[in-house]
Amino acid sequence: MDVLVNLFVNGVSTGMLIFLLAAGLSLIFGLMSVLNFAHGGLFAWGAFTGVWLFNMTSSYVLALIGAILMGMFLGFVLERFLIRPVYGNHVRQLLVTLGGMLVLSECIKVFWGPNPISAKLPTWLQGSLTFDGIILIKYRLFVIIVGVLIYIGLMLLLRKTKIGLMIRAGVIDKEMVQALGINIKAIFSFVFLLGAGMAALGGFLLAPYSGVIFAEMGMQYAILAFIVVIIGGLGSVQGSAIASLIVGLAGAFTAYYLPDLSLAINMLMLLFFLVVKPTGLVGEKG
Repeated sequence: MDVLVNLFVNGVSTGMLIFLLAAGLSLIFGLMSVLNFAHGGLFAWGAFTGVWLFNMTSSYVLALIGAILMGMFLGFVLERFLIRPVYGNHVRQLLVTLGGMLVLSECIKVFWGPNPISAKLPTWLQGSLTFDGIILIKYRLFVIIVGVLIYIGLMLLLRKTKIGLMIRAGVIDKEMVQALGINIKAIFSFVFLLGAGMAALGGFLLAPYSGVIFAEMGMQYAILAFIVVIIGGLGSVQGSAIASLIVGLAGAFTAYYLPDLSLAINMLMLLFFLVVKPTGLVGEKG
């Protein structure tokens, strides 16, 4: 029982980290039709910025805020100067965002060096808690709580605010939104900044979770995020959340019970959904 509960917690916490990266990517893909490979670079920059700030100040809150702000700043630069000029051209988007990913990774090496950096936790997040004889890691529970709060915040934003309504309408029909006189480019920029901040937050939360961070870490998790986006459905935060949990739990249980399949399980799920339900779990369009 102890093993099953810990595997479940590990899977859910990993799923929450993937969700932070995938939700913004899904909205960007669904609204802007941009396949943003540079999203993983924002994830890595969030990790390095947060770890550096925490080592300098010993303030976890300051490090968390700094990581998010760095992600949003880099997201603004990417959207304004690299991605906006290639809206509508998918081949150029692919080349530009992939190039942006490589540049972001190399810039990390310039600022922090080529070697992996260890990440530590603040004292209040170290150790474990015991519930009815079951030992659970504090930090994994913390990641789950943060992920749930972000999900609730996003759903409230999308369902209860005017800009959320415009985002949802834009995902379904951008031309209709433009015809109503709404500045779709401003919505694009807002969604991109939101996604960039979430990606950076995910990177910062992952840092102590994995123990070490490295410049190329963004690509590894970007691949998982793209799988989640396809499984969950383009433009759907709810779909991204469900798919992230599926991927996280499948990875945790497969790694323990069928380690030989741990690398293949995500690709098998991706192929299954591409064949059986290409629009994804909650997707509106293929």
